[in-house]
Amino acid sequence: MLGEFLAQSVFYEMAALLVLAALVGFLGQTLRQPLVVSFIAVGIIAGPSALGIARSEAHIDLLAELGIAVLLFLVGLKLDLDLVRRLGRVALTTGLGQVGFTAALGFVIGLALGLGALTSLYVAVALTFSSTIIIVKLLSDKKEIDSLHGQIALGLLIVQDVVVVLAMILLSAMGVGGDGGGEGGGAGADIALVLLYGGALLAVVMLFVRFAANPLVERLAETPELLVAFALGWTTLLAAVGHYLGFGKELGGLLAGVSLASTPYREALAARLASLRDFLLLFFFIGLGASLDLSVLGAQVGPAAVLSLFVLVGNPLIVLVIMGALGYRKRTGFLTGLTVAQISEFSLIFMAMGVSLGHVDTEALGLVTLVGLITIAASTYMISYSHRLYGVFEPFLGVFERRDADREERAGAAAGSRADAVVFGLGRYGGAIAERLSARGWRVLGVDFDPGVVRQWRERGLDVVFGDASDPELLGHLPLGRARWIVAAVPEHQGGFTHEDPRHVLLRGLAEQGFAGRTALAVHHEAAARALDDAGVDLVLSPFRDAADQAVDLIFGKDVPSPTPVLEPADQRSFAD
Repeated sequence: MLGEFLAQSVFYEMAALLVLAALVGFLGQTLRQPLVVSFIAVGIIAGPSALGIARSEAHIDLLAELGIAVLLFLVGLKLDLDLVRRLGRVALTTGLGQVGFTAALGFVIGLALGLGALTSLYVAVALTFSSTIIIVKLLSDKKEIDSLHGQIALGLLIVQDVVVVLAMILLSAMGVGGDGGGEGGGAGADIALVLLYGGALLAVVMLFVRFAANPLVERLAETPELLVAFALGWTTLLAAVGHYLGFGKELGGLLAGVSLASTPYREALAARLASLRDFLLLFFFIGLGASLDLSVLGAQVGPAAVLSLFVLVGNPLIVLVIMGALGYRKRTGFLTGLTVAQISEFSLIFMAMGVSLGHVDTEALGLVTLVGLITIAASTYMISYSHRLYGVFEPFLGVFERRDADREERAGAAAGSRADAVVFGLGRYGGAIAERLSARGWRVLGVDFDPGVVRQWRERGLDVVFGDASDPELLGHLPLGRARWIVAAVPEHQGGFTHEDPRHVLLRGLAEQGFAGRTALAVHHEAAARALDDAGVDLVLSPFRDAADQAVDLIFGKDVPSPTPVLEPADQRSFAD
C-alpha cells in the first residue's frame, strides 16, 4: 500500500526517504553510531528487501553522483600541492604496496575458499580499493583531514583511484574487444587514448590555473551566489568530461577543485558547499544500502567474514609495515592504516562490470557486496575511535617503528632548549595568542598537526613544530621543563570533553610528564568550561565570551590595559608571574 502511494510521484518518494533518514539518523545518534552507518541502514530499510520505498534509482543515482563530484571538488579545493609533492614517495609506495599485497593474498584466500581462478582474481582486485568518500567524510568530521596521516591517506587514495581507473579501462577494453582473438592491440590503443585524453585535460586545467582562475573568480565573487553556481557548473563540467573521456567523474571533480585551490576564495567556496555535499551524499549511502539484496547475501556469510577480516586487519598492517620502513612513526602508520580498512563503492562497480562481461556470476557480486557492508560499517568505528584503538595497541606496535624514525620531524630537534609558553593549535585564535606572546618578549613554541600551517608559521619566524596534542609520545620531545604556560587552542572533540578529546589527552600527558607550569585551554561551550575547571585547568579561555566582554568594556569607555585581554581577563589568573 505504501509503495503504491509513493509510486504516484517521485516527490512523495523523496519526501519519504528524507523523513526516514531523519528518523534513523536520530536513532543512530542516540545510540552513538556514525551517520554513515545510519544512512546505509536507511537504504536497506527503503530497498526492495524491506519497505521497497526507494524505486527511482535513476534520480537517487543522479543525486549520489552529484554528491560524489562535489565531495571530490572540495577535496581538490583544499589539496596542498606542495604537500602532495613532498608526500609523493610515501603515497606511491604505500598505495602500490597495499594494492599489490591485498590483491596477491586476496587471490590466495579466494582459491582457498573454493572460488574459481578468475573469480578469485576479480574478488582480489575488488578488495584493493578503499572508499574515498567514507574516509574523507570521517576524517573531515574529526577535523583530521589536514593532519599528516590524513594527508598521507589522501595521497594513498589518489594512487588507488589511478589504479581503479586503469583497471576499469582495461575491463572496458576487454568488453569492447569481445572474445575475438586479435583485439589485444585495440585494447592497448583504447588505454593509450584515455591516457592521452587525461593528459590533455590536465594541461587545460593547468592553463586555466595559470591564466584564468584568479581574475575569473575575483569577478564572480562580486556576486556570491554566482560564484557558487560557477563552482558547481565547473565541477559537473569536468566530471562529465572525465566520464566521457573514460577516466571517471571522480578525477574530473578532483581536478575542478585543484584548479580553484590557488584562489583566495577557496575557503568561502568550501564553507558554502559543505552543507550541499552532506545532503547529496545522503543519497549515495541510501543507494548503496538499497542495492543490497539480502536473499543473495545470506549464503555468503562465511566467506565474507574471512575476507572482511583480511581487509580489516591486512590492509592496516601492510600500511603500517611500509610506513615504518619509510621512517614514519608507528602512530602515524597506525592511524593511516585504519583509513584503508574497508572496500569501496568502486569494488561493487568493478564486480558488476565482471558480471556484465560474463566473467563472474551474481554470487561473487553478492559476496563482495557483503564484504563491503561489513568492512564499511566496522571501519567507520575504527576510524572514529582511532586514537582510543591506538592506545590499546600501542604497546605491541614497536616492531613497526625503526629506531631512526626520522621521517617525521622530532619536536625536540626543532624546538630549541627553552620555551616560556607552548601553544598547541595555531589556527586563528591560537596563532594570534602565540604571535602576541612572542611580541611581548616570550619564547614561544607552536605545535600544530597541519604541515601547511607549520610551514606558514615558520616562514613568519615563529618557532613551530609538527605534532598532535592527542599524541602522548609528543610531550616527551618538547622542552616542557622551563615552560611557564601550556596553551591549547585545538578543535573540540565532537562528543564533548571526553577521554578522546585532545585537551583531555594533553592534560593526562602533562601530568605523566610531571609538568609544573600552568595550563590555559580554549573552549566554546559552557559545559566544557565547567569540565575543564573540574580537571584543574588554571585558565579557561572562551574566545567568544572574552571578546564580547572586551567589546562591552570598550563601548562603556572602560580603559582596557592590554591589547590582548583575552589572555589576562581581570576575573581570572594572569599569564604573568
